[in-house]
Amino acid sequence: FIARDGKVHFFINAKVDSLFHQRIKPVKLRWTQAWRRMNKKGKVEEGGKKKTRKAAKFQKAIVGMSLDDLKKKKAQKPELRQAREAAAKEAKARTAQKKPAAGKAAAAKGKSQAPKAPKGGGAPAGGNKKNLKGKM
Repeated sequence: FIARDGKVHFFINAKVDSLFHQRIKPVKLRWTQAWRRMNKKGKVEEGGKKKTRKAAKFQKAIVGMSLDDLKKKKAQKPELRQAREAAAKEAKARTAQKKPAAGKAAAAKGKSQAPKAPKGGGAPAGGNKKNLKGKM
């Protein structure tokens, strides 16, 4: 059989020819190699699964810090590192305490203004509906 795209199909027997022309997929027929491949029948591999290779770890420099600086920081004793982190947390806490005080003063100024009118301009609810009674 020669298809429109020029592919040539040779069939072993009339049964296969008939099934091909009925457009029945070989994967759905239990006696075909395609079905056996799909359902993992037949060949039993002794090796099992292929072993996956573990990715090798390596360090790259980060923006603003060279590889040498990173290695120095990693080599530091944990006590020094903890002390530095504690100092950073303390500085953050100080800046956080200053900001809320400034924020409360601004909030007090905002409350002294007159309350705003509700949105919508006082129009009746559902005012934009069209009158369709006479149109039907």
